[in-house]
Amino acid sequence: MAYVDMLRTFVRVYELGSMSAAARDLRVSAAVSSSRISDLEKSLGVRLFNRTTRSLRATAHGELFYKGAIKILDTIREVEGGIAEITANPKGTLFVSAPLAMGKILVAPLIPAFKTEYPDINVRLRLSDRKVDIAQEGLDAAFVLGPLPDSDLRVRAIHDFERVLVASPDYIAQYGMPRDGDEIISNKHKCLLLRYPGATEFYWNLVVDGEIRGFHPEGSLESDDGDVLTAWALAGCGIASKTRYNVAAELDAGTLVEVAPATPPTPQPFSCLYPHKRLQDPKVKLFIDHVIKGIRTEIDRAAAATSSGKI
Repeated sequence: MAYVDMLRTFVRVYELGSMSAAARDLRVSAAVSSSRISDLEKSLGVRLFNRTTRSLRATAHGELFYKGAIKILDTIREVEGGIAEITANPKGTLFVSAPLAMGKILVAPLIPAFKTEYPDINVRLRLSDRKVDIAQEGLDAAFVLGPLPDSDLRVRAIHDFERVLVASPDYIAQYGMPRDGDEIISNKHKCLLLRYPGATEFYWNLVVDGEIRGFHPEGSLESDDGDVLTAWALAGCGIASKTRYNVAAELDAGTLVEVAPATPPTPQPFSCLYPHKRLQDPKVKLFIDHVIKGIRTEIDRAAAATSSGKI
């Protein structure tokens, strides 16, 4: 398996652009990562990367070799998956991502039961509200909240979450209750914004007279963590756009109230994305089926527990 380890290391170095980042991702030391690349270059008789103290870039040979290495590793994955399916003993490691709040509440709690049923499958779950690049980050599956970009990835739709604009009673007492999106903008309400590195547009899509309009809110507080926005809204710092599911308890308790109800945000789809070849791997299909089933069960339970019956 030494040569396969070299290939896997090369692919991650190429995709992440860093020996140390690839080493962390593969859970080996930077020295091991560097040694594998050096050994691979010696075996091939060519240089795969141009290295300086500040950068690492693939050579023309490296660019060509990457395309072939991906095909080899995909073939190995398919063969291993086929053997696992025959033996009914799936094993290996799954790399999965999910949004912070939804990942903590909906995805993470389902993993222990999956691990109990399939003890030979390891799961690496990464939680972040930033947009992820499934191919670049070597993910087997990504749970995504929000509109999906055009891509050749496969999609499993899970649920369309209602969104609401919310603020605390203290904020409304001090600044007034906006009736719609136009009043939020014209009265310069303080808005709490979800922003992250790499994001290029910041706006709220609201439904106005049956049509979707983009509003550009302003505010002095922003974070890349949706839970932080909820905490700030509870503290009276401004208006946040949240899924009704995430703030259902606060709405029922009255610690947050819905604002601008005449122009609600558009629903937000929750989906699972995966490269089409990955579902040929039994452990990927088993995991996705397990999590989606569990999420839908939890959504039904949560909706029944709210006063509105909506999530």
